[in-house]
Amino acid sequence: MKIYKTPGVYVEEISTLPPSVAEVSTAVPAFFGYTAKGGGVAQVSTLLEFETLFGGAKPTEFTVKTAANPATGQVDIESIQPKPNDKPAPDRLLYYCISHYFKNGGGPCYIISLGNFDKAIAKQDFLNGLALLEKEDEPTLIVLSDAVLLAEADYFEVCQAALSQCNTLKDRFLVLDVPGGKVSEFRNGIGTDYLSYAAAYHPYLATTLNFEFTEVGVEVETAGMVVPPTLRELKRPEAGKGIVVSHTGGEAEAPKVVIVAGDGAVALAFAIDAATTQLTITNTATKTGADIAAAWTTFKAANPTGGFDVKQDDDGSATVAATAAAGVSLPKVGGGPGAKATLASLKTSQTALYNKIKEAMGKQRVTLPPSATMAGIYARVDRDRGVWKAPANVSVFAVTGPTAKITDAQQESLNVDPTAGKSINAIRDFTGKGTLVWGARTLAGNDNEWRYVPVRRLFITIEESTKKASAFAVFEPNDATTWLKVKGMIESYLYGLWERGALAGSTPDAAYYVNVGLGKTMTPQDVLEGRLIVEIGIAAVRPAEFVIIRFMHKLQEA
Repeated sequence: MKIYKTPGVYVEEISTLPPSVAEVSTAVPAFFGYTAKGGGVAQVSTLLEFETLFGGAKPTEFTVKTAANPATGQVDIESIQPKPNDKPAPDRLLYYCISHYFKNGGGPCYIISLGNFDKAIAKQDFLNGLALLEKEDEPTLIVLSDAVLLAEADYFEVCQAALSQCNTLKDRFLVLDVPGGKVSEFRNGIGTDYLSYAAAYHPYLATTLNFEFTEVGVEVETAGMVVPPTLRELKRPEAGKGIVVSHTGGEAEAPKVVIVAGDGAVALAFAIDAATTQLTITNTATKTGADIAAAWTTFKAANPTGGFDVKQDDDGSATVAATAAAGVSLPKVGGGPGAKATLASLKTSQTALYNKIKEAMGKQRVTLPPSATMAGIYARVDRDRGVWKAPANVSVFAVTGPTAKITDAQQESLNVDPTAGKSINAIRDFTGKGTLVWGARTLAGNDNEWRYVPVRRLFITIEESTKKASAFAVFEPNDATTWLKVKGMIESYLYGLWERGALAGSTPDAAYYVNVGLGKTMTPQDVLEGRLIVEIGIAAVRPAEFVIIRFMHKLQEA
């Protein structure tokens, strides 16, 4: 109490209400992967924000096989495959994962960019990213998007490091994929520590997302089609000011150009040697690129060009200097007969085939591991129902279906693992219902306390919320007044959860308890050493995983 020394009237405000618990965010994922722009950590709330900060997707290269159709006389598409065919496509997943996350109800999230697309995927990048994430307090989910592209041993090492972080901080949960659908290898490689802090989902998802690609990155095999001749060109003297000398012809040809200064007062002369595929331009002294291009137009109107062409390069203002007497070779810039053309090279030469391939490319869909999608579903369920609702028996948006059909018999071994208890949640396709998440178990599937995802995540939420709310009591007097404030604050929070259906029990007393005080949770020695110990008991609701309806015959009565 303040001591007053000056006579007068004083007003005192006395606080009679305990502080309240502000519940922490429950579904703020942190995504790991490679981006178009640089690296670093940032929070984004929309896909547009992601694109602004980190850029778009890495273009995927494709191989298109074609074959002539004798019946129609046209060239048909046999197959379209991403390159290289021995690896999953695309070879950088983060952008697509973020897109699918938002399509499935995701909200604000953290991006841990491990570098740009030029960097090779490396285990150490993910370990360094986890070290950065450890300094961030807000994220509550970890999604290792691009990690599935690592070698198996490296992937499991990164997963174990993430699990260790979850156990240390106790404020986040790990969502995992089963790389390549190899369930046995996943169970063997993931280890046995801290499994209650993670859930795994299987199989991969065939999404409705389109691939990002460039026309020059789509290689077209040339079976049964005419390929544009090889194109070679050379710019002189410098880009944008002189001339462009080009040659179209066979793959084996090696065209050259010789530019002779000669007498600038004499008219320009052109000579073509078909035997050596060489173009000689004489008397270029004082002549600009525009002068040479104009003279060439007159020359080719009356003479064979041998595949050569000369054009003005932009303004053509520069004087074209002489070259070595031996001539300068024209570099190749296009494919040749028997080679593989690109979609870009067909745009003007074979428009019909170009349009056919472009249309087929628009139907190619990205296949993704399900972890990022599940992070979006976690956020959607938390927002609509609450963190205590199992993120299961809910629809997966923007998919055509899982990549593998799972039956009830097959899911038995996924859901219950008698050997090590490592449950894997199935994503299944049901007739008339679409694609549903059909499991809500942590990797500690045989643990009666932490078997279910919503139970683990509810405890994480309550623990983190009460921990932060109780910070006011640090250095307060360790007496009954402080104990009462802490107890009242926590009981009020838990009562609110019980009213919302997060806790089991028909009455508050059956749903939770909060104990604090000398002789209850603390000894005199605890008080002397400054320890204020609060004991909280919670009856968390568990999902009705198995709904059993029993039928029996009722005997006929008189």
